[in-house]
Order: sequence, then C-alpha cells, then structure tokens
Amino acid sequence: MTERQSKIAVVTGAGSGIGRAVAVELLRAGWSVALAGRRAEPLAETAASAPGGASLAVRTDVSRPEDVEALFTATVERFGRVDLLFNNAGTFGPGGVPVEELPYEAWRHVVDTNLNGAFLCAQAAYRRMKEQAPQGGRIINNGSVSAHAPRPHSVAYTATKHALTGLTKSLSLDGRPYGIAVGQIDIGNAATDMTARMRTGALQANGETTPEPVMDVADVARTVRHMAELPLEANVQFATVLATAMPYIGRG
Repeated sequence: MTERQSKIAVVTGAGSGIGRAVAVELLRAGWSVALAGRRAEPLAETAASAPGGASLAVRTDVSRPEDVEALFTATVERFGRVDLLFNNAGTFGPGGVPVEELPYEAWRHVVDTNLNGAFLCAQAAYRRMKEQAPQGGRIINNGSVSAHAPRPHSVAYTATKHALTGLTKSLSLDGRPYGIAVGQIDIGNAATDMTARMRTGALQANGETTPEPVMDVADVARTVRHMAELPLEANVQFATVLATAMPYIGRG
C-alpha cells in the first residue's frame, strides 16, 4: 500500500510502552502512523522497530494546544487525512503519595496530560474527521482498569481515567452524525516500564504489598488493532484487557 492508500493513524505517547506497541502493530499491518511524543529519540526507536513502515515522528506535548494542532496539521500534510487517533499519552504521577500530601503541581500535571491532553487530541482529530472526504474516522481512548476501581494513593490518575470514560461517551454521541466512532480500551497490568513495579510488589487495598501478574503488551496492541480495523458501522465501545489473575475483580 502507498501512504495515500493505507489507513492513517495518530498514536500519542508512541515513544514507549503501550503507545510504541500499538504503533508498531499498526505499521506492520500497513497503516501509516504519525508518532507523537515529547522526545525525538524514543520516537525514532519506535519507527525503527517497524522498518519500511510509513511513519512520521512529531515531537508533541499533548497538554499544549499549539503542539497538538501542529501534530495534526503535519499528519494531514504528510498523509492526507486522519482515520484513527489512539489517544494514549498519559502519566501516573508521583506513586505512593497520600492524597493529603499530593502537591497541586503534581495533580495539575496528571490532569493536563491524561485529561486535557486527551481532549485536545480528540478535538483536533474530530475536526479533521468531520471535514475530510470521505467523512469520518475512529478515536480510541486509552483508559485503565482505574477507570473502574482505584489503587491506593492514585487520586489524580484515577480521577482522570474516570473522566476519560465520560469523554469517550460524549465524543461517541457527538460523533454519530459524522461517522466518527469513539471507543475506549481499559488495560490492566500490561508489561511496560510503567508497570515494572507490579512484578516486585504493589500496594493493595488491605495495606499489604504483593507482586501482581502482568501480560504481554503485544496482546493489548492486537486488541487495539482489532478495534481500529472494524468498519465505521461497528464500534467496540468499551473493552477491558487485563492480566487474567491480577487483583481487579474483587479489588478493594
């Protein structure tokens, strides 16, 4: 497929973890992918993981409206349209900090990245998808099992992931007239640098610290690709993919 014939995706947080795995999965499947992240070197490493793939690396801080606008402008200039946004960029923030000790600056950083960044990227994608021909596209938001059940000392992360569910539902409703399908994937314990501590010990609701099982991040990437490649007449509204034995059902 040429760049113009392939489907066009924007993946935020593409320099590591889930974002990198999804970007590589899409590139290997023939998608053209705009790789967004704050650091150029990890984005180049992601692109190198799928040699021959049609990729575009764009340094982007998703909390900055001007960066987000530049990302989508560059994507359309290079590839012609936007068929998919994987709204993945996020941060847990300072781990293990009780709510009464959480600095406001840390709270704002998590909210600006996880929620405001997701909104800005969705808004920019929505605008392109509404105006392009043929009209429409798909947005997949990266939620978390924390969108359903919190971990101890995770107030900023959990609050933003609950808010992301509302964003998903509202965008899904508003996108209907324009062929814009919006869904969410809630992920639990994918093996990435962000979850490395799970294997050595994670604080539980009963106060104990115990190791937790993890799953291969490639399983997440394949799930996102399945959601992305559905016809726009079909949508996975919410999907939960998690390590089978992690303490989620019954958590808390």
